[in-house]
Amino acid sequence: MVTRRAVVTGASTGIGAATVRALRASGWDVVGVARREDRLAALVAETGASAIVCDLTDSAGVEALVSELESTGPVHAIVQVAGGARGTDRIEDGSIDDWQWMYEVNVLATQRLVAGLMPLLRRAAEADGHADTVFVTSTAAQVAYPGGGGYNAAKAAEAMLVRALRQELNGEPIRVVEVAPGMVHTEEFTLNRLGGDRVAAEAVYAGVEEPLQASDVADVIAYALNAPGRVNLDLITMRPVAQSAQHLLARGPLSPRLED
Repeated sequence: MVTRRAVVTGASTGIGAATVRALRASGWDVVGVARREDRLAALVAETGASAIVCDLTDSAGVEALVSELESTGPVHAIVQVAGGARGTDRIEDGSIDDWQWMYEVNVLATQRLVAGLMPLLRRAAEADGHADTVFVTSTAAQVAYPGGGGYNAAKAAEAMLVRALRQELNGEPIRVVEVAPGMVHTEEFTLNRLGGDRVAAEAVYAGVEEPLQASDVADVIAYALNAPGRVNLDLITMRPVAQSAQHLLARGPLSPRLED
């Protein structure tokens, strides 16, 4: 049996790090990619994965990443987790710098990664039957909300990239999977979005019974990659039970509505 190798971006924290763990647990070789070398080193020590330090917003850095991957083995899958949000301002009050950053890390970085690694994926598909791409977008790509305009726009653009890619690859044995999580309680996403205000970040999750964890999303990604090669999970939208819709969030214990 061929040992498949996956490249997971955003691997220094949250869903990316959890995906490295989940794929290693199911027998994959994994290359974690992120900017923070110290966090990657800890993940390598924990999981036995390998790692490459790279900033996906830097074209030269992505070229170096592709060269190193090409020289060290096949690439059967890419899992694009890296991205993020900045700010919750109304559109009229938004920071152009924040909006530009969100488009860069969520959209242009994804395009760079796909363009660079597609030749390696095709070689792996030719040798081993199929290859995979997985993109973690967000329910913010599906439904707009006040204060989310910049992130809504960036994630919607990323989602459109994914859906166009699936059609462009029609006829090739390369799966294109989109995973769109709702509320996920990770250590850094909301903290970074709110400029490091830890009190405000924790208030977002206050009273919500069991928001999704990074490991929940990672398990879904691992399932999609480990499914038979004929199965493509085009779009997986996942939310905590407490979040019935983007705007409908229950705070407090979940309990059945019983008849008197």
